[in-house]
Amino acid sequence: MRVITLVIAIVLALSLTIFPLAYAEPSVEIIMEKTTYSYCEKLFYTIKVSEVTGNPAIIHIRDESGKGSSAIPFPIADLENPVPSRVAFEKEIFPLGKYFIDVEYSGSETTAEFTLIDTDKTCIPEVVKPIMANWLSGNISDGFLIDAFQKFTEDEGIFKIPFDINETTVYDVNIPQWVKSIGYWWLEGAISDDELANAINNLIERNIISLNQKMGNDI
Repeated sequence: MRVITLVIAIVLALSLTIFPLAYAEPSVEIIMEKTTYSYCEKLFYTIKVSEVTGNPAIIHIRDESGKGSSAIPFPIADLENPVPSRVAFEKEIFPLGKYFIDVEYSGSETTAEFTLIDTDKTCIPEVVKPIMANWLSGNISDGFLIDAFQKFTEDEGIFKIPFDINETTVYDVNIPQWVKSIGYWWLEGAISDDELANAINNLIERNIISLNQKMGNDI
């Protein structure tokens, strides 16, 4: 009996040596919030893994031509890890079409895709937000805010401003103090881009936001 037991032990040891246990790599999956986005929306998805290894996920985002971002390391602390984008899609940066998200994690790879489409939705570029914040803080004049509306949304025609802003008139624009509440609501996401544009355009039409006309002195 002892001989048989010893033989079995030797055979098991040899089998483990000759046929080592296979190591299963952690699995990785991309869960998309949605697969169609438009300008002014922010990309959001979740990286789901089978185990936390301590390694980061490496993310690449590319378009149909293969042009893409540099490697983006993203820490994996849980089995499901939300990946929110900090900036929205803008026409000047992202062309319309199909995009791919490639994720590599601890030897495993996966890909998901989404499509960027154009809609009639009003979209104010992100660059306007810090200008709005500076205006709310009193760091820039009313005219500089209106100039930003003109300059960064001119192609889309979002704001209907009937006067030109230049070096002479930039300090002559008058916006009532109470309008700042609308600016705060917009920055906090309480109102949409479309609602902000409608409010500003309405105030301009009613001459509540106006350009002060200076009268010349008779000589």
